Amino acid sequence: MSATPTIALPSGEVIPALGQGTWGWAERPERREGEIDALHAGIDLGMTLVDTAEMYGDGAAEELLGSALGVRRDEVFLVDKVLPQHATKQGVIDACERSLRRLRTDRIDLYLLHWRGRTPLEETLEAFAELVRSGRIRYWGVSNFDPEDMSELARTRGGEGVGTDQVLYNLTRRGVEYDLLPWCRQRELPVMAYSPIEQGRMLDSPALRQVAERHDASPAQIGLAWLLRNEGVCAIPRASSRAHVQENHAALRLRLSEQDFAELDEAFPPPTSPQPLEVL
Repeated sequence: MSATPTIALPSGEVIPALGQGTWGWAERPERREGEIDALHAGIDLGMTLVDTAEMYGDGAAEELLGSALGVRRDEVFLVDKVLPQHATKQGVIDACERSLRRLRTDRIDLYLLHWRGRTPLEETLEAFAELVRSGRIRYWGVSNFDPEDMSELARTRGGEGVGTDQVLYNLTRRGVEYDLLPWCRQRELPVMAYSPIEQGRMLDSPALRQVAERHDASPAQIGLAWLLRNEGVCAIPRASSRAHVQENHAALRLRLSEQDFAELDEAFPPPTSPQPLEVL
């Protein structure tokens, strides 16, 4: 079994470079047992970073995750996200309390602002600082922030405490490579990639399938291996079964060649100019 590689947060704490997402969890009752089984399988494999959000299923994903973790809570680095309509100082604190109750835990390891809203960043950061002081969260970060947003955050009082930027990044969504990834890498700030295989939509690509055949792997595994070769990037694919999470983990064994990268670059060209940040 391949050990799960790690990346470092600005604090120096290391987290798995391959984690587990919960977007879409708890939406179909017949999938509940499979989702719980996938979670535990991933933890057993070292994929102990688990990402969720109050938005997912209007809190249902958090409730399922809280029920599923049980006594394994301390094995997990738990990432959660607050909606921008709750981004006032009191709104963030209240939302965090609700999430903690649904998650059945006393702290969130990394708490993110899901995307920019109308609330001034300084007010949101005041709430994050209060939550850190009280122990309800350990670190905070942001999601769906483009380079301009990140620069504004860096100028905001308290902004130096940011722990990550979680963004849409995969073979078909490479715009962040032009400016956001270099901006974060220069500051040793890790990036979390959500929807790392584009929710399955890119898997029919002939180029991706050709590379996969060469490695006796699935197209999804190639997509993950391509992403994980980036220093300071963490991927959080969703899996709804034990077999699926095992397939994701097996991507860590793959070593892509220069030919592989060249063929994938031809099929999915890297950006040559700034691109608007894409979101799903």
